[in-house]
Amino acid sequence: MENMPNSLLTSCTARMPQMLSDVERIIRFESPSDDHQAVARSAELVADVLGAPLAAAGITTVVDTIVVDGVNHLRWRIGSGPRRVLLLGHHDTVWPHGTLDTIPFSAHDGILRGPGCFDMAIGLVQAVHATAVLAGLHGADAVNGITILVTGDEEVGSLTSRTLLEDEARDCDAVFVLEASGPGGSLKTERKGTSMYTVHANGRASHAGLDPESGINAGVELAHQIPAITALAAPDLGTTVTPTSGRIGTTTNTVPAQASVDVDVRGRTAAELERVDAQIRELKPALDDATITVTGGINRPPLELASAEGLFARAARLAPDAGIADLRGVAVGGASDGNFTAGIGVPTLDGLGGVGGGAHAQSEHVELTHVPHRTALLALLIEDVMRGGRQ
Repeated sequence: MENMPNSLLTSCTARMPQMLSDVERIIRFESPSDDHQAVARSAELVADVLGAPLAAAGITTVVDTIVVDGVNHLRWRIGSGPRRVLLLGHHDTVWPHGTLDTIPFSAHDGILRGPGCFDMAIGLVQAVHATAVLAGLHGADAVNGITILVTGDEEVGSLTSRTLLEDEARDCDAVFVLEASGPGGSLKTERKGTSMYTVHANGRASHAGLDPESGINAGVELAHQIPAITALAAPDLGTTVTPTSGRIGTTTNTVPAQASVDVDVRGRTAAELERVDAQIRELKPALDDATITVTGGINRPPLELASAEGLFARAARLAPDAGIADLRGVAVGGASDGNFTAGIGVPTLDGLGGVGGGAHAQSEHVELTHVPHRTALLALLIEDVMRGGRQ
């Protein structure tokens, strides 16, 4: 056993050609979150791609396709023992159909490109190959108790998968999230929680030329509300409140009766999300006889440091055996499904996926040299938790 770490890294390195082939198949199949049919077809492909390394390693498992409100999620439960480790990812992407025409798949000079490569196709591949490596080195019993969950709506708030995520994580000792790493390959030890709102200004329509004074201009009302909305932020606490997309009126010659703006809220603590939630619902109209309504609410709880610090300490201790020096943790503003698992009190470590950059951007890429090391680190973490349980 004392030579195991080197053997593990060697095994992960030997898998690179197959891992690259696997990730290519996933990247070449476009799966924008808002196209449920594409996500369903993607689920079939991903089930085939990810199931093959498990089967080749002698792991007997059947993938469950779980459809919730038309969205397809995938789950592998390995072995019959109690659930110990949850490996978490998603197969939907932010990229619309046709993106492959402008950002084609490529793997040249150590750089992998293509829509969803960094967020998070490479992470899915690393998850199953880390599991397969452990089974290959130590037998199928070494992975008894692992669940792999791949959701289909993470990029749009996990509205259909939240209950599934929480149920699968609830009795586990650890959740490892295969989302993309932070800068320089850092692991994500804190994530802000998120809220999503739409603030509606309601007025009264009238003809903009003949009788504008009879109307109540919802657009003007909304213009009063936007500064009040942004004032709910607390920069010193890391709380951001950002009006994003909006809509005003129906035609160019009508005083608008309806106007609305979407609002993105990020906070480091549950208390801050709750404060903003209460205050945004107390917005008052500025114009006589106008009204304000607010829809939406808190979407993801924060992933606070306390949820990740024990697992990060393990990762830092094991990183040299995976050939990784100076592993660091980072706090980020973006949320993931790890927020949900941390929110119910299960130790959760995020950012174990690819090293690279450009998530949701034209520059999205993965540095391939890090893939075997990250795969080995995940395998070492799984083994460590299986041996020692929660810390």
